[in-house]
Amino acid sequence: MSTEIPPRPIESGALQILATEHWSLLATRALTYQESLGRVNMFLTILSGAVIALALVAQADRFGPAFFAIAIFMLAVVFLVGVFTVARLMALNRDDFRWVLGMNRLRNAYLDLHPELEPHFTTSPYDDLPGALQTLGVETSGADRLGSMFHGLQTLPGMLSLIVAAVGGAIGGLIAAGFGAPAGIVLLSGIAAFVLAAVGMGYWGSRSVRRLSPGLAARFPGPRKPPT
Repeated sequence: MSTEIPPRPIESGALQILATEHWSLLATRALTYQESLGRVNMFLTILSGAVIALALVAQADRFGPAFFAIAIFMLAVVFLVGVFTVARLMALNRDDFRWVLGMNRLRNAYLDLHPELEPHFTTSPYDDLPGALQTLGVETSGADRLGSMFHGLQTLPGMLSLIVAAVGGAIGGLIAAGFGAPAGIVLLSGIAAFVLAAVGMGYWGSRSVRRLSPGLAARFPGPRKPPT
């Protein structure tokens, strides 16, 4: 005959509530990923359509004044759409970070009820930055590089920012070419516009990573490691 003691009703109810909230956060994370990919695909579709349209205009106008006017206008619209897309992706990344912290807090509650389950978790029960990175599968040694340029270029907002900066460079080159500048000046204008846009969006993205809501302050930080 089994001698196991059945769980108390209060404990069973708490586990059910925590599990329901956990599944809710998982579903919200999935929706966040879907919207991120949808936004990226929408921008790339607009960019591809603009390039095809400009190719047709160039063929018809033979790179005349009408082509430069239409190209600058269309690429400016694409540039603005790209900036808004990057802004939305940054907001979605912050939302995803919030959902990860929420799940870590729920995991901490699981371990409060059943601490013997700790060896079975590969994700973290702590809601500080190292705990969130562990749950996301990022090496905790890279926590100090979270806002670095190398890490930023690996994210969706970072990669899309480079594409948007390239559109800005194309606009700069077209403006110089429209005024009849020589090829060297056109090239330098395009490079300068690209660098300016890339640096501006990189600084914007770095600030977005470091600017977290006060409500995301760690309530259950992990144990501090002794200095080596």
